[in-house]
Amino acid sequence: MAAHMTPEEFRRAGHAVVDWIADYWSALPERPITSPAPPGAVSAALPAAPPERGEPVEAVLADLDTLVTPHLTHWQHPGFFGYFPANTSGPSVLGDLVSAGLGVQGMLWATGPACTELETAMLDWLADLLDLPKRFRSDGPGGGVIQDSASSAALVATLVALHRASGGRWREVGIDRRYRAYTSTQGHSCIEKAARIAGLGDEGVRVVEVHPDSLAMSPAALRAAIEADRAAGVVPALVVATVGTTSTTAIDPLPEIGAICAEYGIFLHVDAAYAGAAAVCPELRFGHAGLEHADSYCFDPHKWLLTGFDCDAFWVADRSELIEALSVLPEYLRNAATESGAVIDYRDWQVPLGRRFRALKLWFVLRWYGVEGLRAHIRSGVALAARFAERVRADERFELVAPHPYSLVCFRLRADDAVNAELLARVNATGRVHLTHTRVADRYTLRLAVGSPQTAQAHVDEAWRLLAEAAESLLPR
Repeated sequence: MAAHMTPEEFRRAGHAVVDWIADYWSALPERPITSPAPPGAVSAALPAAPPERGEPVEAVLADLDTLVTPHLTHWQHPGFFGYFPANTSGPSVLGDLVSAGLGVQGMLWATGPACTELETAMLDWLADLLDLPKRFRSDGPGGGVIQDSASSAALVATLVALHRASGGRWREVGIDRRYRAYTSTQGHSCIEKAARIAGLGDEGVRVVEVHPDSLAMSPAALRAAIEADRAAGVVPALVVATVGTTSTTAIDPLPEIGAICAEYGIFLHVDAAYAGAAAVCPELRFGHAGLEHADSYCFDPHKWLLTGFDCDAFWVADRSELIEALSVLPEYLRNAATESGAVIDYRDWQVPLGRRFRALKLWFVLRWYGVEGLRAHIRSGVALAARFAERVRADERFELVAPHPYSLVCFRLRADDAVNAELLARVNATGRVHLTHTRVADRYTLRLAVGSPQTAQAHVDEAWRLLAEAAESLLPR
């Protein structure tokens, strides 16, 4: 049997791994972003069983080079413009390394006091950095917590909303009436999944129409949907408004939506998974107008704020509701600190019991970059997207399909869907850039999302050059 890795062996292996990651990052611009290999290529190359005897780290690193990295989609590549960014950074990786090394289980304050208190402080730092309403801070009635994703935040918000709408009966008896959640046609699929998990089913979500130009939720349509449900005996429980929708970064009108939720006593969750990071810049806080109406709010530092997945920042305006809805206290978790009521036990703020020390990577990132560095990163992405949009606007063959308030540009050729799909396929096949698509007004639309920390003006210009060259052969002037 191989011996446990000693601290000295770990030190040597750790240096080798850090060197490998640094080399990977350095060589990224030269790699094709996606792999041409067919499904099953990695599985076929792996041994059928684990080794009988332990192997050195060098052997594993060698296989990383031959088996793993050639078959990845490289999300940190400077030409990766697909989906939304999934940033990581050196400080984030180092923070995760420390978290893994400590191996802390942060389910209770008592199981890791610094794990809990650092997280509370980081969420307060972020609340101030984004200029969130004061009631979201931990020294008020609310507070923040790190979830794994905006999907989990939506699920937790759904559960708290059901607890409120049922007057507390949901916790004891479950779904005893018909409840409804509302989001726009542009809302994220996680809202539908949350409704399924919570027991509402697909019929428990009512999709609200959007304004055709802005693609933002229509308050009039929301009010009509709520009143129709109430007349039918359905209890409106939750509205999920989105700041920066996935397809086009549309911004739902929080002042009007918030007023409607207040009028009917409906829980309002605001999903700013991607765009919330922009609020570190004072001039990019326009999406947060009306946020004082929200009962909960989330954004993902792991998208556009240089913090590796998984790290969703989730705040509630009233933590007592959240804790009352989710707290379960078996005898084996009882302890003096919890009984005192003087501490936060984050197990009560999420679905799982266990939790990693995720605040460390956030702490490392915030301290390494500082406010100035984070703002520079966001502003760079917005400026590069604006530069690309100007290229689109100036070319009569192309059209912009939606506003671009952040760092996503939605555009298409003035041609049919098949031509636009072929344009995307040809550009992505170069391996130099990677874009994705969506449908806007039922038309095939290309998306270019800037966000990788390595992305510079040259990479955005190369994307435009490749698009323009492909358009030349597809749609001659």
